[in-house]
Amino acid sequence: MPTAPPEPQKRNEDTTKHLSKAKLYMLSLASAVVTANAYYIHPIIARVAEDFSVSAAMIGAVPALNQIALALGILLLLPLGDRVSNRKLTSFFVAGQFCGILAMALVQDFRLFIAGSTILGFFTIAPYLLPAYVSKRVPPSELGHATGILTAGIIGGILLARAGAGFLGENFGWRTVYFVAATLMLIVSIALPLIMEERENQTSARQSYRQLIYSIFPIIKTHPDILRAGAIQALSFGIFLAVWLGLGLHLTSPEMGYGVDTVGYLAAISALNLVTTPRMGAWADKTGAYKSRVILATIQLFGVGSLFVFGNNLWLLMIPLITMNLVGPVIDITGRMTFLNQDATVRTRLMTVYIFLMFLGGGMASWAGTVAYDWAGWTGNVTFAFIMSVLVLTLSVWSYRKTGAGSK
Repeated sequence: MPTAPPEPQKRNEDTTKHLSKAKLYMLSLASAVVTANAYYIHPIIARVAEDFSVSAAMIGAVPALNQIALALGILLLLPLGDRVSNRKLTSFFVAGQFCGILAMALVQDFRLFIAGSTILGFFTIAPYLLPAYVSKRVPPSELGHATGILTAGIIGGILLARAGAGFLGENFGWRTVYFVAATLMLIVSIALPLIMEERENQTSARQSYRQLIYSIFPIIKTHPDILRAGAIQALSFGIFLAVWLGLGLHLTSPEMGYGVDTVGYLAAISALNLVTTPRMGAWADKTGAYKSRVILATIQLFGVGSLFVFGNNLWLLMIPLITMNLVGPVIDITGRMTFLNQDATVRTRLMTVYIFLMFLGGGMASWAGTVAYDWAGWTGNVTFAFIMSVLVLTLSVWSYRKTGAGSK
C-alpha cells in the first residue's frame, strides 16, 4: 500500500517524456493550419462575392455562419475533451475541417459554399483541445513556455492566412486559396494521429456527456462575471471581424481600386502582435485585469473612431489598424484573466462559456458588418464598429466598478 500513491505521478512523468520539443513545434504548426481556415475569406471576400454574383450582405453569411457554427461546436463538442481521448477527438475534428474546406474549393453553388464554411467552423475545435493535450505532457514549470509556442502558432496562422490568401487570390484566383488550404488540412489530418499519443488520465470519465453540458449552467450562476467577460470579448472580436471584412470590400471597391493582395499585405501588420502581446500582457498583470481592460477599450474606441478620418487613405489607414491590432488581443487576455484565477475544477467550463460567447458575437458581427457596408458603404461599416466599441467601453467600466474596482 505505501507504494500506491506515487503511481499516478510516475505515469504522468512517463507521458511528459513523449512530448519532445520537435513534437511541440509540430503541434504549434498544426494549430496554425487549423486556425487559418477561418481567416482566408478576409482579403478575398470581394472576389468570392463577385464570382457567386451575391451582394455584400449575402457574402457576410459565409464568415458569420462559420463563426456561429464554431461557437456551437465549442459548446457541444469541447466538453468531450474531459472524457474522450484528445488524440481521437482532434483527429476526428481535423477530418471534418478537411471535408468542409475541400467543399468550399469545389462547389459551384453559393448555398453549398456556405454549407462547407459552416461545417468547417463547427469542427474547428482542435486549437482549443491541443493546449489541454500539451498541458498533460509537460512539467508545470514549462507550461507557460509550451502554451506560448502554441499561441504563436495560432497568431502566425492567422497572419499567413490573410496575407497568403490575398496574394494567391489576386494572382491565381480565390479557389486556389482553398485548394492550398485543403492540401494543408489533408497533411495535418494524416500527421496529427502520428504526432499525438493515446494515453491520457481522464479525470472526468465518470460524467456523462449530458452531465458535462448541464454542469455549465450552475457554474454560470455562481460566476456571473463570465457573462460580462464573454460579452465584452464578443463585441471586441466582432469589431475585428467587421472592420476587416469591410476593408476587404472597401479597398477592392471602384472608389479605392486596390487588389485583394493589398488587403492581405495590410493584414500583415498582425505580425506586431508576436512582439507586443506578451509585453502588454505583462503590463496587464501589473495593472490588473479590470483596470487594464478599461484603458484598452478606451484606446480601441479612439482607434475605431479614427477610421472615419483615415479610412480613404491606404497609408493613413495603418494608424487605426495598428492601434486596434495592438489592443484587441490584450482585451481578450484581460477577459481571460478575470476567470482563469477561479477554482481549477471549473476553469475549462468557464472557458467554454467565454469562447462560445466570443464566436457567437463574432459571427453575428461579421454578418451585421457586411450588411452595414451593403447599406451605407464604408461609413456604415465603421459606424457599426464604432457603436460596438462604445458598448465594449461601457461594459468594461461597468464590470470594473462592479467587480474589479476594489482589487485592480
